[in-house]
Amino acid sequence: MSAVLDTAPLAPLQAHGFWRRARRNPSFMVGLVLSVLLVLAAGLSFVWTPFNPYEVDMALKLRAPDAQHWLGTDPYGRDVVSQLLVGARASIVVGVVAVGIGLVIGTAFGLLASARRGWVEELIMRVSDFAFAFPAILSAIMMTAVFGPGMVNAIIAIGIYNIPTFARITRASANAVWGREYVLAARACGKGRVSITLEHVLPNILSVLIVQATIRFAIAILAEAALSYLGLGTQPPQPSWGRMLSEAQTLMFQAPLLAVFPGVAIALAVMGLNLLGDGLRDLFDPRLARKR
Repeated sequence: MSAVLDTAPLAPLQAHGFWRRARRNPSFMVGLVLSVLLVLAAGLSFVWTPFNPYEVDMALKLRAPDAQHWLGTDPYGRDVVSQLLVGARASIVVGVVAVGIGLVIGTAFGLLASARRGWVEELIMRVSDFAFAFPAILSAIMMTAVFGPGMVNAIIAIGIYNIPTFARITRASANAVWGREYVLAARACGKGRVSITLEHVLPNILSVLIVQATIRFAIAILAEAALSYLGLGTQPPQPSWGRMLSEAQTLMFQAPLLAVFPGVAIALAVMGLNLLGDGLRDLFDPRLARKR
């Protein structure tokens, strides 16, 4: 009973300490603000946009920013603000699903490689090396040639590219945990590899996986924009930041702002997630935590 009383307050104290240090970390705070704005923009698009982002009105094409259309209109008369808001939704969907695929499958393979070692570990690592030879964009081009362009194929391609990354990071982090004293004690008590992996190894590498997932999220958004720019990602009429850039490239002298707005949106989203990942890495690092 005394043990329960002694350990119960630890969780809130640790959370309080985390947020106390987080407020003093500029990278984390700036990244958090930008990431929250990205999520809010995507969430807002479900309930409100200034205009219908899918409605074409050629009479309003290439309209300059004014009180009605805050950022102007595109070559088809569609409101740019509305397209940016809905485009944020597509970026988040691609990022979440693609990173989720890599996180779940890659972590499972990494934990298996670390727990089994031997030929199992060697096989998983060699397959990871082979997968690294096919970047996300190249994989998407290959899948497009077979199945046709679309958001689903882009998600699958980016997700497959994330699997070996998470597998390698998980395996390296788990190998370090398997040599710790508490794991050796658990093995001496007769616990199996599955039980040790779930109870001791995975909880102790979660911080590393969270940081990596945040960074890979930023890379997934950038990859989705690149694929949409090439015509391989999100397809019309669904708005996409990458396709907005593609449509604006032929109008650089006539309406240069059409390329600026989606470019800035992509840059802020990627920068925010990268800063958030850097801040989380600093906060989860016990050596930096002690210095602060």
